[in-house]
Amino acid sequence: MASKKSFEIGGFARAVWAEIKGLTIVLLVVLLVHSFVAKPFYIPSESMMPAMLTGDRLVVSKYPYGYSFVSPTIPDPIGIARAIVPGGDPGRWTVTLPPMEGRVFGSMPQRGDIVIVTPPGKNEDYIKRVIGLPGETIELVDGTVVIDGTPVAREVVDNARIPVDPNSPCGHSRGGAPVDLALVQQIEAGDDGRLYCSLPIVRETLPNGVSYNTVDLGRFEGDDYGPLTIPNGHVFLMGDNRDRSSDSRVSLEERGLGGAVPVENIGGRAEFITFSLDGTTSWNP
Repeated sequence: MASKKSFEIGGFARAVWAEIKGLTIVLLVVLLVHSFVAKPFYIPSESMMPAMLTGDRLVVSKYPYGYSFVSPTIPDPIGIARAIVPGGDPGRWTVTLPPMEGRVFGSMPQRGDIVIVTPPGKNEDYIKRVIGLPGETIELVDGTVVIDGTPVAREVVDNARIPVDPNSPCGHSRGGAPVDLALVQQIEAGDDGRLYCSLPIVRETLPNGVSYNTVDLGRFEGDDYGPLTIPNGHVFLMGDNRDRSSDSRVSLEERGLGGAVPVENIGGRAEFITFSLDGTTSWNP
């Protein structure tokens, strides 16, 4: 009888151990894929409107620019514990390695790429567009990007209509300061009964031919910047929602990127949206 009971306990222990090994293997495979192939990303802010809305989900490829200290996905047990406790902080579940120079299989981002970047000294990810490359002198004059003395082509196009919801409330600038809706945007009712923000759009075309829409809400402090000569191994990044983006124009103290960013701080390239609040699925514009 005792031997039978011992056999049952041993069988249960082996089954539990097999489950643990299986889950560990699955976890390691997921971490490897997230670190070196691709991972999901959640849009945390309005800074890339109109192309990407707060709450959109997209896929980020990790390999286009090689691998650096921001590439590995390393779970943070403390962060996970905080997130799963009722009423806890649902913040970041991973940690970033200490800064290290250099990349493995490294290559330079292309102008116009949408990238995931970790601000220097931070443990969080931003999503921005590559505007300036190493060695170039960049400045903004009255909202127009100027690269090596040549203004980037700009064209006013039809307004964009963005669904109004708790993620995109339509009417607060960077930092939460209210803006005059009558001057910069209009809330409209759609045929589907939903409310939409009508945002003024300026289409930019970079020197390499990449075009995209930017939101231009009028005069803001970030409309004039520089000039700045971009150091070797760095890129200048901006959000498409120019007046609501904490990017290379904004200091680290104000939760920006603090100027041109080392390429080592770029963790991947945005490829395509898997879910959007406006109901679309699309490739990186």
